Amino acid sequence: MNVDEALPGFFVEAADLLVGMEAGLLECSQAAPAPETINLIFRSAHTIKGSAGLFGLDAIVRFVHVVETALDAVRHGKLAMSDDLLALLLRAKDHIAALVARVESGDRVAAELEPSGEQITGALKRLSGSAAAAEGSRGADTTAQWRVSMRFGRDMLKAGMDPLAFIRYLATFASLERVTVTEDDLPPSESFDPETCYLGFEIDLRTAESKARIEAAFELVRDDCTLRITPAAHAEPAARQDATPPAERAAGSAAAPEGDRKKPARGAAKHSIRVDAEKLDHLITRIGELIIAAAGAQLAARQARDGELVEHTSTLAGLVEQVRESALQLRMVKIGGVFDRFKRVVHDISRELDKEIHLVIKGEDTELDKTLVEQIADPLTHLVRNAMDHGIEAANARAARGKPPAGTVTLNAFHDSGSVVIEVGDDGGGLRRERILAKALERGLVEPGRELTDREAFDLIFEPGFSTAEHVTNLSGRGVGMDVVKRNITALRGDVTLRSVEGAGTTVSIRLPLTLAIINGFQVGVGKSSFVLPLEVIDEVVELGAVNGHDLMDLRGEVLPFVRLRQVFGTPEAAVRRESVVVVRHGLQRAGLVVDALLGELQTVIKPLGKMFRAVDCVTGSSILGNGEVALILDVPALVRRAAARNRHSSGKRVGESVC
Repeated sequence: MNVDEALPGFFVEAADLLVGMEAGLLECSQAAPAPETINLIFRSAHTIKGSAGLFGLDAIVRFVHVVETALDAVRHGKLAMSDDLLALLLRAKDHIAALVARVESGDRVAAELEPSGEQITGALKRLSGSAAAAEGSRGADTTAQWRVSMRFGRDMLKAGMDPLAFIRYLATFASLERVTVTEDDLPPSESFDPETCYLGFEIDLRTAESKARIEAAFELVRDDCTLRITPAAHAEPAARQDATPPAERAAGSAAAPEGDRKKPARGAAKHSIRVDAEKLDHLITRIGELIIAAAGAQLAARQARDGELVEHTSTLAGLVEQVRESALQLRMVKIGGVFDRFKRVVHDISRELDKEIHLVIKGEDTELDKTLVEQIADPLTHLVRNAMDHGIEAANARAARGKPPAGTVTLNAFHDSGSVVIEVGDDGGGLRRERILAKALERGLVEPGRELTDREAFDLIFEPGFSTAEHVTNLSGRGVGMDVVKRNITALRGDVTLRSVEGAGTTVSIRLPLTLAIINGFQVGVGKSSFVLPLEVIDEVVELGAVNGHDLMDLRGEVLPFVRLRQVFGTPEAAVRRESVVVVRHGLQRAGLVVDALLGELQTVIKPLGKMFRAVDCVTGSSILGNGEVALILDVPALVRRAAARNRHSSGKRVGESVC
């Protein structure tokens, strides 16, 4: 195997390790660091360094070695995890990520990104050097000499491993006094296989590191090698490679530390694979086309009135639906991965603002489409930054209100009525309603004397350029952001609302569909036009009775506002024997949609609207039906708001309501 073919695995592994490293460092900022947390951070850096060494990425090895040395000093109590050291290690983690990104972009040299690399390593070396000097003043030199006997597995070269890389890595923390290559296992020349590893090493080295640290240098090949590490005075050569079965060596090698003995063999690992996102997207697209083709086949079978064909196409449709559900599950990921990013955001910004702010995460196991996860990160970042800058008060202001000095930002996610709801809340000062109204009057967004509900008033902050900040900061105050948040959420077929209590805090709620690709839909007809509603937002369907010229109806004692789709879309009037009302819900609101015909359930492949049609009101996408015709997918939140607005007034649009 070419070593370059294994590089993508290194990038994935490094990304995962860096995430764990950052999480561990941020955990240290909340309380006194636990030994297991420090060990986790150290192992993450150590593994990245070892893997980088195998690929000859010397710049990464050099930089991470300095980081590892500082972490080792913390691990052994020689260096305290102060706030300054923590901030420095977080910068170092970011620098490692930048170095890895450079390699991934094709720069195999990956220079240290001067001058930031030198600044970080210089500061870490000064701290580590001070710790080492202090330790040295307390005792004599503690270096020891070790004999390392190593026999590599036969398949090591096929796995893309370089035996010499392990020697180079040992040299980063030990003095190699003698290295001998063993030739015990070399076969006759006529049976020599160039892809088989016959190498072994006998190494004498001197180091202040522990035996476990030396063993860890061979972590990547521990399951397929024979390793013996002994003090030089008691050194014995290692057994031959085939003397002990690999499974027994992995399970109970005398040289393995306790932690490694408990580690399961590779065969017992989770049965999972990584799939390229583009391949998964391509699969979903093809399944969408399959759904359309299956719907066309069903329609043709019914029109042909062939019972056997109808039965077969129905079976096919059922199987396609199962494939669709399985494929969509592959795209579902937990939102916790996005939420975890904000631990670092809150840590850094709270230091910048000189505020003590804690982050509380709830519902991190809530799943939604991976595409939504990728696109929701930026809006959430703005909301979190805004909550910290504008929402959370200074410590003295919180004390005056009887609040604890530390503020809290909460991220929460949960499923509700076929949607996922993401909340960003804070326990800060809340929105000042009168100040918002005054600013709106100043900008001409509200007519003088008009009474607004709380929601209408708070929704004004989503107007372009709207800001009540008294000072412009690096984080906010320029009137740019909240309108972009709303626009981005709307583009995802979502909705954003805000509730606030002055002095108690603010919560922004984002409601999104579970997926952007394929939904279970319900088809309705108005005149010759077809429309599709997401099935999960439909409560029931009833017949429209006499309404006495009002846009309200009595639904078992409940006053239900409704809108006629014929009027919304300007469909020509036509005589129909009866009209039906599809009762839909959005959050806590319900409304009725009056239609001419109920055409039944169908699997709906969502197609985005072209640029020319993106401004069309009350429509969020389109779909191709089995007969080849196009059906528009209705924007239920917009229709519900329209029905509610028509119920409250009859004098046109009110500020804060998105009336179609």
